[in-house]
Amino acid sequence: MVTQGTTVSAGFRYQQLAAELEEKISSGLYKVGERLPSLRDLHNRTGLSITTVAQAYVELEARGMVEPREKSGYFVRPQLHNLLPAPQMGEQSATRPRKVTVNSLAESILSVIHDPEMLPFGAALPACQLLPVGQLAASARTVAGRYFADGGLNYGPPDGIAALKRQIAARSIGFGSDVDAEGVIVTNGCMDAIQLCLRAVARPGDIVVTESPTFTCYLQLIEELGLLALEIPTDPSTGIDLNLLEEALFNGAWRRNRVAACLLNPSFQNPLGFEMPVQRKAELVDMLAAHEIPLIEDDIYGELHFGPVRPAPLKSFDAKGLVLYCSSFSKTLVPDFRVGWIVPGRFRERILRLKFNSSIAQSKLQQMVVADFLETGKYDRHLRKLRVALKNQVSSATQAIARYFPEGTKLTAPHGGFILWVELAANVDGVELFHLAKAEKIFVIPGAISSGAGRFKNCVRISCGAPWNEQMEGGMRRLGRLAAMLQAR
Repeated sequence: MVTQGTTVSAGFRYQQLAAELEEKISSGLYKVGERLPSLRDLHNRTGLSITTVAQAYVELEARGMVEPREKSGYFVRPQLHNLLPAPQMGEQSATRPRKVTVNSLAESILSVIHDPEMLPFGAALPACQLLPVGQLAASARTVAGRYFADGGLNYGPPDGIAALKRQIAARSIGFGSDVDAEGVIVTNGCMDAIQLCLRAVARPGDIVVTESPTFTCYLQLIEELGLLALEIPTDPSTGIDLNLLEEALFNGAWRRNRVAACLLNPSFQNPLGFEMPVQRKAELVDMLAAHEIPLIEDDIYGELHFGPVRPAPLKSFDAKGLVLYCSSFSKTLVPDFRVGWIVPGRFRERILRLKFNSSIAQSKLQQMVVADFLETGKYDRHLRKLRVALKNQVSSATQAIARYFPEGTKLTAPHGGFILWVELAANVDGVELFHLAKAEKIFVIPGAISSGAGRFKNCVRISCGAPWNEQMEGGMRRLGRLAAMLQAR
């Protein structure tokens, strides 16, 4: 370490200190969000002047490694970008529409999600430690008396209670003119919302367009409903390829079946994590509207943005009522309540009929708790904390993958949510990696179940929903070693 007695220039001294601190941050010695040594502490440790130490921190701030906090010092900043190359889009053509057969493989893999001994790199859920358990319990106590005293045990309205629908509509300002309380239908989570939308617009044998890769449960649902999937290559940074989509929709020689809908997740998509640019969202909605093709939008991660502004949903560009907007509180507040919703546009009556015929009513107690939590203003305060925690967790996982995974690994850099997509060497089988990791009590999702067309066999999806600790760090180290072993064969 340089001391005051050296003759090295002051400029070099602060750069050398900055480089040493950057190396310690990159190696994981200092964790994301951790406070770095104070100016005076580093002065005492190194013998460098306070001015030189301060210059080193200014240099690290310029490199994006640290952030100052007033009267608190410097803290390690989340690192998400440029640590590893981004995955490639892959094949530059759409597949033909096809039957999906992922259920048996997906079910065997996803069954691991409930094993409490597994490190949860496969579970796309926020950990309970990140959720406002005490505040939700207070809301539950507040509404319980009213629920039991006012006939709460009777059936609730099939489209949801008015108090919750008002709160959802109030949070949807800017989403479009048809997003009012009456335009909201409460569902049993987001997947219930999506299956109602698919049933409303499609019949067996119809084609549903998806991103590729896409969320496994979409493919399972498409298979269950007897639909065909048309997978469109999707860029890890900008989303579905609009040129290939247009070509596939309107110039496909195979078009013997009806294109019933597009099912897309444009904001912090699961599994790629991209945020589709605003202009591309507008172009997409206009393209489909011109041909009267419904667009089912899954916006379940929209509130989990790392930047200052919530991304605009596709619904905000909908002038014809053809965008069926779906979301839920499962990723942001309370997964087990299964409180989701649809803004169905012109398909409201059809979806209401399907919902009534399948479930008759919507349980009220969970809705009342969520409505009370939203009414008190606690939700926005919780979201601010949750976004910071998730960004730090994604950064910690990203840096660990960069440290421990083999050369040639590619990785997404999401601007929200908590999902990472890892592309390994071509000879690495993600399903085999899943089984090896499972034997070591590590749960990851192989990329093969994110496509019905046999793509992404050398990819895995990693969730960052749990707080980072030494156990998670060790699990990622072991996972990287397993990937390296498969690559070296």
